[in-house]
Amino acid sequence: MIEIEKKFILNEEEKRRIIKNAQFLGNKIFTDVYYDKNDYSLTLKDFWLRFRDGTAELKIPLKKENDTFINQYEEIIDEDKIRQKINIQKSSISLINDLTLNNYIPFCKCKTTRTKYKNNIFSIDLDFVDFDDFTYNIAEIEIMVENEKDIDDAVRKINNFAKENNLKIDSVRGKVIEYINRKNSKLYNKLLIKGIIKE
Repeated sequence: MIEIEKKFILNEEEKRRIIKNAQFLGNKIFTDVYYDKNDYSLTLKDFWLRFRDGTAELKIPLKKENDTFINQYEEIIDEDKIRQKINIQKSSISLINDLTLNNYIPFCKCKTTRTKYKNNIFSIDLDFVDFDDFTYNIAEIEIMVENEKDIDDAVRKINNFAKENNLKIDSVRGKVIEYINRKNSKLYNKLLIKGIIKE
């Protein structure tokens, strides 16, 4: 599946506006641990390898439309495909073991309390993210598509939904980017230079 999403920092009135006619789907709490090497070779390619409550997921970028501020990633959850994408051999049953053997280490851990809604075709996530020494509130409006040919239409629909609800379409740091911004300015600047993130 392909994830098309836009991140927002919302005030309470904006939150009420976008969930007014939405279906409440529930709350969930999960922990993400992000992995990379010391040289951040994955992060600097805009590859995001994480374990969410122990389940592996790799997000890799698709086409970029720099003026939309909308993220477009393919999500890979098959561990053998993840190994293939990051170019490591299968030496054991456990992907964690193979990552350790190839000098991958955890570099970011956070606990998210997510409140989920469905508004027509849009998934709305309101996240409270706890990094132990600081917290971060962020919202995501998302459409999942199966084919790349549907990406442009999904981008347009998210932009229209944001405009209809008077939301500011701007660059917003995701939770891991916010962590990097606060904890690793050298890496953050490299990501800026490469155009992976924008301010």
